[in-house]
Amino acid sequence: MIDTLILAGHRLAEALRAENEALAALDLPRAARLAAPKIAASDAFAVAYAAQAKHGSAPEGPVRQAASQLAERLDALGRENRRLLERAVALQSRVIETIAGAALPRTQVQGYAPAGRAPAPRPPALAISARV
Repeated sequence: MIDTLILAGHRLAEALRAENEALAALDLPRAARLAAPKIAASDAFAVAYAAQAKHGSAPEGPVRQAASQLAERLDALGRENRRLLERAVALQSRVIETIAGAALPRTQVQGYAPAGRAPAPRPPALAISARV
């Protein structure tokens, strides 16, 4: 059973590494394509972990050392994945805010005013609808 857990852990580590690589390069389309395999690897790891915890005994010797190293690697990859995902979300939020800001109608000066004074700007038309 521990072999299944270690194999699932290596698959998860590879999925995290690939997604982290895409996120670090800000290749968001590639990172999005890698999300499904990462989720599948994560689910498989969770199942293998639960099975090991329920039926297996604690590993010893070289297997224990390999499992410990894998756990440390997964922890580091997971922390890096979180950091890179947070950066990508923040970047996309800024892009969306910029686009939304550019799409908003600007207040335009309309009408006439006495000589030497600019007319007061009028806000754009606004419609509100609500159901009660």
